[in-house]
Amino acid sequence: MAGGRSSSSSATATAAGGTWVSTTSVSASRKRIQREMSELNADPPPHCSAAPKGDNLFHWVATIIGPPGTPYQDGIFFLDITFPSEYPYQPPTVVFKTRIYHCNVDAVGNLNLDILKDSWSPALTITKVLTAIRAIFTNPDPYTPLISGVARLYLADKAKHDEIAAGWTLRFAK
Repeated sequence: MAGGRSSSSSATATAAGGTWVSTTSVSASRKRIQREMSELNADPPPHCSAAPKGDNLFHWVATIIGPPGTPYQDGIFFLDITFPSEYPYQPPTVVFKTRIYHCNVDAVGNLNLDILKDSWSPALTITKVLTAIRAIFTNPDPYTPLISGVARLYLADKAKHDEIAAGWTLRFAK
């Protein structure tokens, strides 16, 4: 097709019941992830780090140090970050690999954070995601929990909640 792109260069297409992603889309995602990695290395958020796992630019490992004054203080929390081929138009998947007693993180490490779901925007970056995750250490959202029992304890007896969370931090994150 002269002067334009053919329909075969679209970002995704369905063929024989499966979905494929064009190399143009993956290439654009790769460039965006590389740019974000450079920005993160130049100006990392406080007490956070992240980098590709091995040579796979779409799979990262992140570390967040628990903030002072919280039951997570000085804990070292590891997270897996997987970028979809449609990034930044689709959010990354973030999973805690370190066990944590938190109402917004389930037993297998799935995270309930609005910017990783319905509030995702291509304007967001991995730096902003890490900052938002670190913020739930100090400001959990017990009204949209993944573990309702932890949320109820947080609301009913914060001192007991913090005691249990500090114990988990000592056991699993130090």
